[in-house]
Amino acid sequence: MTVDGASNIHGAEAGIVLVSLAGTVHESSVSIGYPATNNEAEYEALIAGLKLALRMEADSVHIYRHPNLA
Repeated sequence: MTVDGASNIHGAEAGIVLVSLAGTVHESSVSIGYPATNNEAEYEALIAGLKLALRMEADSVHIYRHPNLA
């Protein structure tokens, strides 16, 4: 699972890409309903991704932060 979150004056959003061992790609995005920092947006992405992995009944998850973030 790769997660990314971003925040600016227009709001905050989180993105999730979950790839199964079979290679199936599941993409999801979440609009965050409060004024969040970039760090909070990334944590929200992580939480949403873990919930998605649970719904998919994943046995284990490898989590990566988006590679373009500092």
